Amino acid sequence: MAKLRIEGGRRLSGRVTVDGNKNAALPLIAACLLTDEECVLHNVPRIRDVEAMLRLLVGLGVTVEGQGTPTVRVCCGCVTSSEPDTTLVGMLRGSVLLVGPLLARTGEALLALPGGDFPARRTIATHLAALEAMGATGQQDGAMHWLRADTGLRPASIYLDEASVTGTETALLAAAGAAGTSEIRHAACEPHVVELCEFLRAMGVGIEGIGSSTLRVEGGGRLRGAGHTLNGDYIEAGSWAVVAAVTGGSIEVRGARAADVEPIASVLRAMKVGCTFEDDRFAVDESAPAAVRRITTGVWPGFPSDMVSLMTVLATQASGRTLVHDWMYELRLFALEQLSGMRADLFLCDPHRIIVTGPTRLRGRSLDSRDLRSGMALIAAALAADGDSVLSSLEMVERGYGTLVDRLRSIGARVERDES
Repeated sequence: MAKLRIEGGRRLSGRVTVDGNKNAALPLIAACLLTDEECVLHNVPRIRDVEAMLRLLVGLGVTVEGQGTPTVRVCCGCVTSSEPDTTLVGMLRGSVLLVGPLLARTGEALLALPGGDFPARRTIATHLAALEAMGATGQQDGAMHWLRADTGLRPASIYLDEASVTGTETALLAAAGAAGTSEIRHAACEPHVVELCEFLRAMGVGIEGIGSSTLRVEGGGRLRGAGHTLNGDYIEAGSWAVVAAVTGGSIEVRGARAADVEPIASVLRAMKVGCTFEDDRFAVDESAPAAVRRITTGVWPGFPSDMVSLMTVLATQASGRTLVHDWMYELRLFALEQLSGMRADLFLCDPHRIIVTGPTRLRGRSLDSRDLRSGMALIAAALAADGDSVLSSLEMVERGYGTLVDRLRSIGARVERDES
């Protein structure tokens, strides 16, 4: 387990180019299973979650070239297994995206409980309901889910019980392999769902309603190989913006689309953080942040839950009191209780709401990255704090932020990776 040693109190400035969207890369990699022809993905993020997803494919008999590089070639000409490696599945929530394509290609899938952030609290019930509506039958034996589609997946009219991103993607991938027209209502509309739709369309799937909450999918035909260049990761762009803002610095982030960054930039502006965004440029100026009455998450195009932890850290450096409300997920805010030990003025109302009063001069300490996004938020807090901090495990944060140590150093941070 690696640790990150952080010297705080330095103003960070510079330029960072983000990689492709992590949350688009995983479903696109899973979609490659739907065809026996080669697919080529460009601007693939070099992160641990992508590495795990590609290793899962290799374990299924798939040929993968370019692992660890921005261009990855995937050829699923021969799928030799329908049981993804249980250890890797336990590391990656996105592994559930393999189930629909496996049912379409092999007629069965055996999947352990997907891991990732808070696996015990994030079920795959929405995914399973969509698959069952398309004719999959299954049973659970302990932590293993065994699903079969002996006569193939069939088209269906589906209403998702929540606008789950991965639930929508699971339904899309399964519908692409079901002969006929499926309709998915209450679908998620996030940019990475749109990217999956565009990739499936390039493979030969008919899709209407892209970007809306109702998707009509014409699937079941023989799909062809396709290429796609991933859009920049707007959550990563927002993360770097907050790192600059909490340390009193300035940054120029390249690679993320302005339309994707807008929900994040709007909250930063409300907090009096000077920022501009256009084309693929997102810039944050030296600012004196101010509190806002409330920051509330929402489904797209609302403020993304993945940014809640980082905005909470920014609120510790803003003058006044801010209520942060993440109604979407429990436990995300609990990981930020560690900020109290850094002298932050916090009041945790319940699992979904926290009140932050600032500004507070933070103090360095030992920190524990319990999930991906709160881990990056705690790094931001440590960079703004007086003194030194040590964060473990660094691997948790590297699931979503590639070459993290090098990028931090490139904007002036004094950090050191400790493998001991």
